[in-house]
Amino acid sequence: MAGQIALVGGEEFRTGCEEMDRELMRATSSDRPRVIIVPTAAVTGPAKAANDGVTHFSALGSAASQLMVLEGSHANDLEFIQPVSKSDMVYFTGGSPDHLLATLKDSALLRLLLLGLEEGLVLGGSSAGAMVMGSVMRRPNSGGWVEGLGIVPGVGVLPHHERSNPAEVARELVNTAPQDTTYLGIDARSGVLGGPNDWRVVGSGNVAVYRDGEFSVFPAGGRLPAGF
Repeated sequence: MAGQIALVGGEEFRTGCEEMDRELMRATSSDRPRVIIVPTAAVTGPAKAANDGVTHFSALGSAASQLMVLEGSHANDLEFIQPVSKSDMVYFTGGSPDHLLATLKDSALLRLLLLGLEEGLVLGGSSAGAMVMGSVMRRPNSGGWVEGLGIVPGVGVLPHHERSNPAEVARELVNTAPQDTTYLGIDARSGVLGGPNDWRVVGSGNVAVYRDGEFSVFPAGGRLPAGF
């Protein structure tokens, strides 16, 4: 995979996200990266979410635009999603992970994103946008687990983790979550950026790594262990 993936814990496009998002932009190796904001998950206010993202990344010096993929028909319209093939970064907002997963699964857009990653795309997602990228995803209403998109294999994402007690989460995961999986508890306005065996913590908070009932916490600037 030539590109990089950013898994963000939530509260995207807010004050305090600037340096993190500059790191995402630098990962594109473009002086003025073409950033596309996709607000699929923001079912109660996709226009605001997209506009917030465009305003935020434009202020950081990117050429930002929005792609209003709101349902499955949009995600499978090759002409509609064509701008993705010319972008340096695609960023999915937070919102409903269930809706985002259903919209992207087996879609032409997903295939285009995977191809883009092979060619150097930076693919970012915040909260719901990060949750769907793992191989498993916790459904927010039922608490049950379902299969994710598998863009980041062997991983489950726990966003907004600044609200959580890691010791309690470790016990809960052993009892309720699929095993043989690494879980990343990511604080809001923070994330991990990288690829299969090289992930670093970006933003202002921490990332907790859970595996087999054990956990470790990594601060901003830290690197996750290879293979977690």
